Amino acid sequence: MTERTEEETVSLVVENRIAWVSYNRPEKRNCMSPKLNRQMLRVLESVEFRDDVGVVVLTGEGSAFSAGMDLKEYFRENEEKGLGATRAAQREAYGWWDRLRWLEKPTIAMVNGWCFGGAYGPLFACDLAVAAEDAQFGLSEINWGILPGGGASKVIVELTGFRNAMYHAMMGENVDGKKAAEWGLVNEAVPAEQLKARVTEMANVLLGKNPHALRATKWAIRRVREMTYDNAEDYLIRAQEAANYFDSEGRKEATRQFIDDKTFKPGLGAYDLNKTRGE
Repeated sequence: MTERTEEETVSLVVENRIAWVSYNRPEKRNCMSPKLNRQMLRVLESVEFRDDVGVVVLTGEGSAFSAGMDLKEYFRENEEKGLGATRAAQREAYGWWDRLRWLEKPTIAMVNGWCFGGAYGPLFACDLAVAAEDAQFGLSEINWGILPGGGASKVIVELTGFRNAMYHAMMGENVDGKKAAEWGLVNEAVPAEQLKARVTEMANVLLGKNPHALRATKWAIRRVREMTYDNAEDYLIRAQEAANYFDSEGRKEATRQFIDDKTFKPGLGAYDLNKTRGE
């Protein structure tokens, strides 16, 4: 086929306030090239503050989520150009992973197939993750003589623990979606034919939550992971104060519906975002 333009390496579809962002190099199992990395950052920035987008889903076209970094375009061709080109390509890749990690909107990784190596960076950057049961996860770097870099070693330790991380990285064996869920690489695994429906269900639950509270919550969980308890406690107190100040009406409305109207119970669901005082 004709080589894809930079804009064609990522597809975007917005439906019912869900932005479906897809790697779009199915002929390459959606491996990440410099072109794709640049375009992905543009797409993420374009949806971050759209009023018609409440949740962002990252997935892949075809039979793969992403097979990692493009060995030819990302590694060989840049290495031939020298250290400057290599560093530039790294900044482009890590740049959109960082943007995804701190995106204003909640994010879900929908792992529909292969998820290898460098793809662990975006996987970790998403707030939630669901995989097809037959999806394949792998750190194959050891099989061709390098270590899992680009954050992959950090991701596998963070999400699966020491022993699983060591086995996965040193043995070079793949695990399927079911095992990935057992290890904590993803929240859950479902049959492939149910994957999009389950992700849509989760996205719709998120769409029913206060968006300011969602943003503050996802950022808080990511921040406190590397803090001491005392530092985390102080941070969360200040973050809560800031959230209350920024969206005090939302909190007041939720309290009114709970205490005065008795129309919702916090432990059983979210308050009605569409209901306003006096209606």
